[in-house]
Amino acid sequence: MEIQLDTLINIGTLLLGGGGGAFFTWRWQRARAKAEAKAAESSAANAEQDVYQQIINDLKADREDMKANYLDVKRDRDEIRQERDELRRRLDSMEDNIRKLKDDVDRNRRQLECLRPMLCGRAGCPDRVDVTVSESGEIRTKRKAKNDS
Repeated sequence: MEIQLDTLINIGTLLLGGGGGAFFTWRWQRARAKAEAKAAESSAANAEQDVYQQIINDLKADREDMKANYLDVKRDRDEIRQERDELRRRLDSMEDNIRKLKDDVDRNRRQLECLRPMLCGRAGCPDRVDVTVSESGEIRTKRKAKNDS
């Protein structure tokens, strides 16, 4: 079996024409697929980076909100403490006033107790004696002038 030169050329042309084209097409498709894969990978990496950046920005915003809320709470707490202290001062002052009023009432009661034996039911009683009661309850009598009636 003799292979003629025409047959070899035809086979070579077929291989180089069809097979060579297929080989180069396959290489080109492979390079294109790699480029698309790298572009997709880069795009995914950028998208992931964008997600991370957004998370960081959200965390910063939340931190600022929490800081502002903390300052508001701290300011409110300080105001409440001031109001509490003012109310305590007012309560102490009121308790002091109540103690003073109780002392005044006790003093007045003691003075009335001292005066009770000297009360006279007759308005023009000549035996009536004017007295002065001190704050401690001490009684001092005033002498009537002889002209007084």
